[in-house]
Amino acid sequence: MPLLPKIHAAAGLVALLTILALQSLVALGEASGYPAQIAASRSTALWLVALLLAPALALTGASGARLGRGWRAPLVATKTARMKVVAALGLLVLVPLAIALWFLASRGMIDGRFHLLTRLETLAALTNVLLLGANLRDGLRLRRPAPRPAA
Repeated sequence: MPLLPKIHAAAGLVALLTILALQSLVALGEASGYPAQIAASRSTALWLVALLLAPALALTGASGARLGRGWRAPLVATKTARMKVVAALGLLVLVPLAIALWFLASRGMIDGRFHLLTRLETLAALTNVLLLGANLRDGLRLRRPAPRPAA
């Protein structure tokens, strides 16, 4: 298999696993009930988004666009549409929420607003997990050779 599909698959898997790890990290921080632990988990989450998740998603999108160029398969168009939603949720919802939640947690403002924003963040993140998982599934389908008709 050429290198680009391997890079694409690895970057997509890193992105998917990072989102799941981030959700676990902030859930454990909040479950502790300690404001300092919640603030620490939110700070760590911001760093992981900046240093790992954003580059992994960018590499996944760029390599996927390159791999899908020239394909006319409906599955490729579907994957592209999903990635647009993933990008929009990430840039327009998840990053601003991560910053706002870090800001609130770092000032000890763990209140109803904080918990509401956390639930919105979780919903958006899990939506991205579902979309990335569907893209992973469809990517594996595209990789497989088409079934041969019975003779």
